[in-house]
Amino acid sequence: MVMDIGKKLRIIRESKGLSQGDIERRSGLLRSYISRVEGGYTAPSLTTLEKFAKALGVEPYQLLFHNSGDPKPARLPDQVGLTKPAKKLLKLFDHMSSGNRKVLLVMASKLGRN
Repeated sequence: MVMDIGKKLRIIRESKGLSQGDIERRSGLLRSYISRVEGGYTAPSLTTLEKFAKALGVEPYQLLFHNSGDPKPARLPDQVGLTKPAKKLLKLFDHMSSGNRKVLLVMASKLGRN
């Protein structure tokens, strides 16, 4: 099954009783952009995913993984502890096109199930 970030964002938003306008006010992202992400027309950068997570009151990792369960107190690792390749990947992800992000996220979700 393909990981769909937009669908997951919409499900979390609706489960919390929030509108796209609420997310716009909380995140600073435009409602039209939020709609495009939720509709699967564009994939957000890691920085934008962090804005979505903060607006939704969840940890960023919960937006990336299937069946991540109930919210757990967790933090993403600081870049200080990351390897050079991991730091480079994060930097490249932020500058990727929407289509390339989608491909990478699909590959990551498939690898995560193994």
